[in-house]
Amino acid sequence: MKRIAIKRIMLGLAVTAMVAGGMPLATAQTTTDTDAQTAQPGATGNAKPTKAERKAARKQARAKKNAELKKLEDAGYQPSRNDPNYPSDLQKAQKKAGIGTGASQ
Repeated sequence: MKRIAIKRIMLGLAVTAMVAGGMPLATAQTTTDTDAQTAQPGATGNAKPTKAERKAARKQARAKKNAELKKLEDAGYQPSRNDPNYPSDLQKAQKKAGIGTGASQ
């Protein structure tokens, strides 16, 4: 019984060593003058965005999504309808509304 447990432990260590050996090492990044010039206002280096910035980004994304859905509905797409022709109807509405191509091509 001890032999099996020791073999399992050794196998686990070997697998862990192989996985860890295959991972690339992380390197530090340096900031150049061009990086500082292209940084967005309000964003400071590697700092996380503030709660207000995250909220504004979510609000902007939601508005964009709702505007796209409104265009699709105006083009004849009905998302609440249980339609067996779902992908083709959505693609027709996207083409009619001038919105990008569908996810399934």
